Amino acid sequence: MWTLTLRGGARAAVVPAEWYDAFGVVTRGRVQLELRDGEPGPVLGRDAGFWLRGTGVRALRNPGRRTARVRVCAPGAVTRQSTHPVRQPPAEGDDVNSTKDTEVVAGPASGQRSRTHRGLAGTGLIATLAAMVATTLAAALARAGGVDFEIPDGGETIPLSGIAVVTGFFSVVGVVIAVVLLRCSARPADRFVWTAVALSVLSLVPALVSGANAATIAALVGLHLVAAAVMIPVLARNLRARTD
Repeated sequence: MWTLTLRGGARAAVVPAEWYDAFGVVTRGRVQLELRDGEPGPVLGRDAGFWLRGTGVRALRNPGRRTARVRVCAPGAVTRQSTHPVRQPPAEGDDVNSTKDTEVVAGPASGQRSRTHRGLAGTGLIATLAAMVATTLAAALARAGGVDFEIPDGGETIPLSGIAVVTGFFSVVGVVIAVVLLRCSARPADRFVWTAVALSVLSLVPALVSGANAATIAALVGLHLVAAAVMIPVLARNLRARTD
């Protein structure tokens, strides 16, 4: 019997010779069973037990950010080694039939975290470009409809390029927030949605107090909402896909 510790995002392969007839109980966190055909299996919570005989499970994976632990008993195994071991028991008496309690720690695969963050950043930058195009086209249509985008303070008119630049800047800020939450939060998707919605509401204040005419204020508010409608769902879905 031993304890398998899976850090956030870690994966431990189920080798038949090592896990033959194994029975496990999740004692902390959540563990997902990865099936032989590559499809994701069920996610088991604390105190859930599972038996590997005949289930077609090829790996155990921690789908969350917090460390998970599994107590494993494999009376039919002939040897026991771990992929990505951090701490291994002494060689003497290393027999799975022994009642000694040992621990094996599995960390994320090399480069997994960095690839996850790079993937999120790449998706965010694509969404940023989409948001810039969407707000610029919306502003052009509004201008064609008679909206002057003139701000009374100084009498300046907001150019289309300025709208694109502002959209891009704040969209990149949103991407940075998403990446930070993915690294630091146990529920990054939920935290991101709440944060992004709150910041989007705050971003409407300058337009509302700008003193511009009603048409310009309505157009500016609409452009903020267009950018939020592009960025928030994309990043939230991506965060959920990488953590659940």
